[in-house]
Amino acid sequence: MGCCNSASSAAQSSKREWKPLEDRSCTDLPWLLIFLLFCIGMGFICGFSVATGAAARLVSGYDSYGNICGQKNAELESIPYSGMDHTHRKYVFFLDPCNLDLINRKIKSEALCVAACPRQELKTLSDVQKFAEMNGSALCHYKLKPSEYTSAKASSLCPKLPVPASAPIPFFHRCAPVNISCYAKFAEALITFVSDNSVLHRLISGVMASKEIILGLCLLSLVLSMILMVIIRYISRVLVWIVTILVILGSLGGTGVLWWLYAKQRKSPKETIIPEQLQIAEDNLRALLIYAISATVFTVILFLIMLFMRKRIALTIALFHVAGKVFIHLPLLVFQPFWTFFALVLFWAYWIMTLLFLGTTGSAVKNDRGFVEFKVSGPLQYMWWYHVVGLIWISEFILACQQMTVAGAVVTYYFTRDKRNLPFTPILASVNRLVRYHLGTVAKGSFIITLVKIPRMILMYIHSQLKGKENACARCVLKSCICCLWCLEKCLNYLNQNAYTATAINSTNFCTSAKDAFVILVENALRVAAINTVGDFMLFLGKVLIVCSTGLAGIMLLNYQQDYTVWVLPLIIVCLFAFLVAHCFLSIYEMVVDVLFLCFAIDTKYNDGSPGREFYMDKVLMVREQII
Repeated sequence: MGCCNSASSAAQSSKREWKPLEDRSCTDLPWLLIFLLFCIGMGFICGFSVATGAAARLVSGYDSYGNICGQKNAELESIPYSGMDHTHRKYVFFLDPCNLDLINRKIKSEALCVAACPRQELKTLSDVQKFAEMNGSALCHYKLKPSEYTSAKASSLCPKLPVPASAPIPFFHRCAPVNISCYAKFAEALITFVSDNSVLHRLISGVMASKEIILGLCLLSLVLSMILMVIIRYISRVLVWIVTILVILGSLGGTGVLWWLYAKQRKSPKETIIPEQLQIAEDNLRALLIYAISATVFTVILFLIMLFMRKRIALTIALFHVAGKVFIHLPLLVFQPFWTFFALVLFWAYWIMTLLFLGTTGSAVKNDRGFVEFKVSGPLQYMWWYHVVGLIWISEFILACQQMTVAGAVVTYYFTRDKRNLPFTPILASVNRLVRYHLGTVAKGSFIITLVKIPRMILMYIHSQLKGKENACARCVLKSCICCLWCLEKCLNYLNQNAYTATAINSTNFCTSAKDAFVILVENALRVAAINTVGDFMLFLGKVLIVCSTGLAGIMLLNYQQDYTVWVLPLIIVCLFAFLVAHCFLSIYEMVVDVLFLCFAIDTKYNDGSPGREFYMDKVLMVREQII
């Protein structure tokens, strides 16, 4: 890392000057050390679960007596049938795979290690006996010999009949039935229409029949998102003013309709109204008057705001225009969501794998049925809490790295006067600065988001568990707390993003950058409001446009597929994918606009265009600044 040879002197002037891309130094180094220690703890959890045999038990499977299938086992104290040699018995077989514990999400059936899984349904004990003699795979209890499978005592020690055929490829060395009808109870908890097997079958078969169309439509949404990012640069002016005019016209129309309804209700003869309903009619008339007055006040305020902010809206248009130029000079920014998604997928795969390890780690203990379960005792039983915090913090850290990378690349573009002298790879240069100097700042910012997100998730879990049981007051309090924490999280996310931009510009720690960014945002509150309302709404309309275009293309293509008439599931899959793709691309566009605005605000605050203090901004922004 470049901290040791690049640290600035400790003595700094009380009034700091912004010097973009100069005098780089390490920021929030203690937080980087804390984050590294936390990651070491995450590695310890994974290593502990692997070292205690959880990996072998997860991958190879184990029977109800603690023996791992496919290997020779050590005997466990006071546990019968433990310590068996299962070298040639590599698969886990459940005597009753449909005996499910829905609450604890476990299979309550006794599990044995067998040499082979049945490929065909076994309807009688004689079939089970023949299978054991032909394949050398005993499907009954260890203490029962194959010759005894047809005896009277075999009914309680052999699998429940009929024994379902298993899949050709065992899932993690476990014999999984091909017919999953016995798992319908699980499916009912997730899919309400699973009871109609014909509907489910048609939907699934339709998805398989339309897989080429679904893939093509997903690619179409990807192309449309990339095209829209280019088009926004050229139609931003028209689109923004269309949105603004539609909002004003909608408010005027709504207000006019309310006053028309009020006048109509007031002129209606009261003699025709039943006396019992007279009071209700008067209350409705009073409510319409209140709504009409409120709508009138809102429309007047909205019109005045639009009139007062028309120049700020022009700045929004200019920022969108410059953002288009940024993507022309830095085209690799378009692919930034893919690298972030790839990093998240790798981490989530590691996290899920470790979580599965934790589910089979610990010491062997007997349950109430005499079977073996593995449980962790003492302080180590709370490792999964640590693991959950790690999921949130490290995921937020990866997203924050994307924000810092984008901010660093856009800052390099903005504060380079001659765009022909840009670095060969501004994005890689931004990644290099992030890794060498600012990982501590990213760790601190992502931890703050984690501190807000965890309580919100806990409250959401409590609300879901108490749904239908709590009183109205408790329900209202819980929802209010969840809403407040959600709003706080969104505000902190926006402030963090601007703090990362300030750090990318001036290489200051997180708190200083957040304070500077907050001051600048407050000083430009009206501009921020214009960008975050008009700009975000325009990008939202872009997402809707991509989803609608992809959905329309899907309907037209599926209409010509005669062997499939149910469009629900394929169309939902396509539309969801289209929205996610559009969100990924346009969120990068939104991020670039926000970074450009902060750079613009800093530029206008510390430069005035005089010799030695020339503006860095693009000519389009310079024209808007002179107008404003």
